Amino acid sequence: MQESQSAIQASYLRTPGRFKGFLGWVTSTDHKRIGLLYLYSIATMFFVGMLLGLAMKLELVAPGKTLMEARDYNATFTVHGVIMIFMVVIPGLPAVFGNFLLPLMIGARDVAFPRINLLSWYFYVAGVVLILIALLFGPGTPDTGWTFYAPYSFKTGTNMLPAIFGAFILGFSSILTGLNFIVTIHRMRAPGMGWMKLPMFAWTLYGTAWIQLLATPVVGITLVLVALERLFGIGVFDPALGGDPILYQHLFWIYSHPAVYIMILPAMGAVSEIIPTFAQKQLFGYKALILSTMAIAFVGYLVWGHHMFTAGMSGTAQYAFSLLTFLVAIPSAIKVFNWISTMYKGSINMQTPFYWAASFIFVFMIGGFSGLVLGSLATNIHVHDTGFVVAHFHYIVFGGVGYSFMAAIHYWFPKIYGRMYDSHWANIGWILFFVGFVSLYTPMFWLGMKGMPRRYYDYLPEFHGANILSTFGSWILAMGFIVIVFNLIRAARSGPPVGPNPWNGKTMEWMVPSPPPVENFEEIPVVGENDGPYNYE
Repeated sequence: MQESQSAIQASYLRTPGRFKGFLGWVTSTDHKRIGLLYLYSIATMFFVGMLLGLAMKLELVAPGKTLMEARDYNATFTVHGVIMIFMVVIPGLPAVFGNFLLPLMIGARDVAFPRINLLSWYFYVAGVVLILIALLFGPGTPDTGWTFYAPYSFKTGTNMLPAIFGAFILGFSSILTGLNFIVTIHRMRAPGMGWMKLPMFAWTLYGTAWIQLLATPVVGITLVLVALERLFGIGVFDPALGGDPILYQHLFWIYSHPAVYIMILPAMGAVSEIIPTFAQKQLFGYKALILSTMAIAFVGYLVWGHHMFTAGMSGTAQYAFSLLTFLVAIPSAIKVFNWISTMYKGSINMQTPFYWAASFIFVFMIGGFSGLVLGSLATNIHVHDTGFVVAHFHYIVFGGVGYSFMAAIHYWFPKIYGRMYDSHWANIGWILFFVGFVSLYTPMFWLGMKGMPRRYYDYLPEFHGANILSTFGSWILAMGFIVIVFNLIRAARSGPPVGPNPWNGKTMEWMVPSPPPVENFEEIPVVGENDGPYNYE
């Protein structure tokens, strides 16, 4: 077994590329460089999306027109949503940290298909370019919202086709990444590394990869049908031609709710790596965390209907989707219990990554509890399509993925760059980000409960105070992000060098130098019988 595994590893040895500089980067099949290409691409798109979000909040700082007309506001939140969901949040942790760290964590020299891995990044860039074309050229910026709801998505005169095809190509990027990770985990693990010796981050990438592989084609086919509807009027979703717009909602959310778990499972995996390291304890309930990860991945396929309680469905379907929504909260609660139990009686090393991980638990719990309000039929009817939904969505997606991404980049930064950032400025950035986040999104819960609709560029005077607080929060959050990015860029260039394991981590990536060499390991490590998932020798 060990000999055959070593032969598999040896077949992926790579020689240095022929090009230097920029060409050397964009033609490299090194999983670490591809992870960094994703990091820089996603960070750029996040900055663009953040500027659009700030523009929206500035418009809402006072009743009436402040910065833009209603049509421009519709286009702004559409572009903001498309960028943040399809270009930032969905690829975020898997594409960046999955690519960089998965082979290191399982003792491999690279992913199973290095060239397909590079192709996935090319697809990502191509999708981004197509969507930017839709924004900058043509009859008008798409204004349907990031969900592209029918029938408006094929009735509007705006530049929808490039945006739809861009999202379609981004889906291909996601599928290729998921396929690569599944094969890598099945075929490339170090000799002796059984399934019960995989780090939790690798397990969450595995669950995410299956969702990417099975759910993404659904939204791809749906977007193609929307394009065909616009081009040929085939009558799948158009009620004037015998189509059903509710069918579009079902097909879209069959993908898009599992997509939430594409976003959140790797975030949970990163937190599951960080908390044991800084609590200086073994991860509590390793097998329970694995089972809860797989349960979330499975049950997440079955809960899409709670997005559609007001769209019209039978009472039986409503009760079933409501029950399943509450059930999916159980494995999520197990994870929170395990993280807190890991910290219990630990000798906690209070460092920046731990602050981010602890903040993740806090915002994730608020997002989760508010999700139960939306999963309950009676309360869902009251707050549907209000600011409450926006607050819940951002607490889960931006709070969950954003905080975990920040925790991950501060945790693995010394491994990636071989240098350490300034902890003082890193902590200032965390404080500003946290205060800004809570100030930005918490008032939206109140606004939703009071009845303010989402996606409106104007509002009644009684909503003014909460909107001012929310807008100020967006400025504080942006300042925190700028401090964080500036600190990390400066550290990557001139930070003090660090050794291979500055945090005393127990997983395999900390066994190699920082930054890792081209082929990761001089010799493929062998995992002993008595080695656990967090005590490799």
